[in-house]
Amino acid sequence: MVSAVSAVSAVSATPAASSDQAAAHFGAAFAYETDCWDVFESIRDGRQDFVLLDARSPALYARGHLPGALNLPHAKIVEAKLRDYSADTLFVVYCAGPHCNGAHRAALRLAGLGRPVKLMIGGVTGWLDEGLALVSGSSPGVP
Repeated sequence: MVSAVSAVSAVSATPAASSDQAAAHFGAAFAYETDCWDVFESIRDGRQDFVLLDARSPALYARGHLPGALNLPHAKIVEAKLRDYSADTLFVVYCAGPHCNGAHRAALRLAGLGRPVKLMIGGVTGWLDEGLALVSGSSPGVP
């Protein structure tokens, strides 16, 4: 049994949500996010049913990006660039990592254009943390 502590921590100062609220919150996250390993397995197993977009600059993309990813910086996401994709195409966006909001900006732009979108949490940093390789150059590359 854990003994009660007299001081309230910064963690517990705001009470945790109820289990029902937590389940709804964390369950809903899967509609908005995917992770590096799920993206990798989809590519590896030939089940890539999404377009992978690197939302970083062309220079960063050329230095290293996920295999098969297309480079479309978030500020350049406009309807004209998407016209070759059907309206129900799922886009998965990423940027440098958790310290970068480029993927969030890309996701917001795609959603604003009525496109299905998920954010790959972790970005390039997460991909590398999983021990996965990047490809370099200005073309999408292959796994």
